[in-house]
Amino acid sequence: MKVATGLAIGSKAQPELASQAVLTAMSKAELNAPACVLLFLSSEFASNPQPAIKAAAKASSCTNIIGCSAIGIFTEEDWVIDSPAAAAMVFSDNIWLKPNPGRSVNNSLLLTLAAPNAINSSWLNTGGQRLGGVSGDAIGHGAFSVWENAKGITQGYCEMYLNNVPFSVGATHGLRLLTSPRRVTDCNQLDVLSIANLPAFDTLSSACKKEALIELGDEIPYHQLMAVYANRASQIDRGDYNLASIITGEDSTGSVTLARPLQVGDWVSWAIRDIDAAQVDLVKTASTLRRQLAAETLNAAPQFALLFSCLGRGPYLYNGIDQDLALIKTLFPGLPLIGFYGNGEIAPIRGKNELLEHSAALGLFGENNESI
Repeated sequence: MKVATGLAIGSKAQPELASQAVLTAMSKAELNAPACVLLFLSSEFASNPQPAIKAAAKASSCTNIIGCSAIGIFTEEDWVIDSPAAAAMVFSDNIWLKPNPGRSVNNSLLLTLAAPNAINSSWLNTGGQRLGGVSGDAIGHGAFSVWENAKGITQGYCEMYLNNVPFSVGATHGLRLLTSPRRVTDCNQLDVLSIANLPAFDTLSSACKKEALIELGDEIPYHQLMAVYANRASQIDRGDYNLASIITGEDSTGSVTLARPLQVGDWVSWAIRDIDAAQVDLVKTASTLRRQLAAETLNAAPQFALLFSCLGRGPYLYNGIDQDLALIKTLFPGLPLIGFYGNGEIAPIRGKNELLEHSAALGLFGENNESI
């Protein structure tokens, strides 16, 4: 199986950027006509992506083109935000197939790309494991498009199952725990009332003061913090947890309001987004995925990678440099990689597909079994 990427950057959102990205990828892969193309376009194309998609189809002589627009896109070559650009990954084998109603995909991986208004739980956990992202900006506004078979789709999301290719997928959160796991002892829907029989707000405020995040009278920096939770404390200790954004806290009632409901008996830790933790966690996640893939493929190296990163991560977290991308390039020299920055990442967490925040969803893929 041959796989390669191409990246084209311009001053205007012209269709030629898509054809240039595709042709660059085809040249690197030594392909005259790829079997399928993964195409990401910057947000400048979002309101009218069809001319660029058509240009990519013409350049590749292929209509099996899937992808979306996004606020920022990247390959292993470079990343682009706030400039018109196109990124393409071409495949010699037809490994991305549309599920049909008569075929079960429960044991498959579903590449899932969605517009912000198309996300819902009814399809997120239907079928097999999912890997992908939400084609949107930081707050889910703007015009964003999703396409398959070289044309836009009205339902706002596309899903393609991976055909006969070994894979290993996971997510990295880049969080540093501020507190050890403690049991939720009282809660009401989204409001956590007490943790270890202490007011939840007091545990959060105390953690922030201990870390010198706040002084007397300061507002808690909720935008930097997350709640991580699991069924057991040991799951949090090894990084196998779910995430919930912290909406606000109330000193008078001692409650903390989260974006997701917790249950009495859940274990929870307060955590903060952290650059050093993000780097360590990414290396750990990528190394684990490499070992899992090697075990399945008898130590064969990955053939390509997909990465879906939060817009608030990447260069915005790392002071103008995407250290995530740089790390992956160091860990996997020369490995074809493509992805985008969005406002939601999709990956399986503890056996359930989750829509994540401030995370990066990574997939490593091996040789097509049919081409061996």
